[in-house]
Amino acid sequence: MLVSVIMPTYNCGKFIAESVESVLHQTVQDWELQIVDDCSTDNTKEVLKPYLEKYPNIHYYCLPKNGGPAVARTEAMKRATGKYIAFLDSDDLWMPDKLEKQIQYMEKTGAAFSCTAYEQMDEQGNSLHVACIPPEKTTYNKMLRLSNPIGNLSVMYDQSKLGKYEVPPIKKRNDFALWLKILHDTPYCAGMPEVLAKYRIRANSVSSNKLGQARYHWQLYREIEQMNLLKAGWAMACWAFVKGTGIGLKREKV
Repeated sequence: MLVSVIMPTYNCGKFIAESVESVLHQTVQDWELQIVDDCSTDNTKEVLKPYLEKYPNIHYYCLPKNGGPAVARTEAMKRATGKYIAFLDSDDLWMPDKLEKQIQYMEKTGAAFSCTAYEQMDEQGNSLHVACIPPEKTTYNKMLRLSNPIGNLSVMYDQSKLGKYEVPPIKKRNDFALWLKILHDTPYCAGMPEVLAKYRIRANSVSSNKLGQARYHWQLYREIEQMNLLKAGWAMACWAFVKGTGIGLKREKV
């Protein structure tokens, strides 16, 4: 298996079919889709049923109890068998040539960890005409300075080189925590400037409430990354500065 697509889901019955379709339409067809349901209470399972009956490379597992996105993402990664691990949340979308171009880029550059640019859309799928462009190379310290400048839906890493990971058990910013963990094992995340994915901004998503994020950042820096008070304070200051000003993040109109 070439690529394992990691898709945690919770109450995304309204969007998940479109996300699955964007995987089905990839120009690279050697993939498996690992969907882990964090005990959805909507019609997610019913929406997925025809896909599960038709496509043997789409796998579905429902957690025994609700554990949050980090738990669901870790479970999907445990089940992944592909050389490459790619991430796609159940309300986001990929361009048809996303996997093909990213794999070619990684094979050409030797990068074990990569990401791409992505476009923002509203809850209804309408373009917001903003593209988020990642740095060409994001090191561990740059990841901290820019408070996670890469999009989860754009990330791919080489499992054959880096192995499996357990997503740190933090409710918010657990993708950020995972990228920091990977950057302990590889020097940088290589960024592609081409827009190859679409990120859906939703009013009630886990990541939409910014007010409580400071607490989760502090937990990430102190408990998960084991930073001393000085470095954790510096990282918090970087987060607050970038969050407040946007300086250091590249955005383009599309």
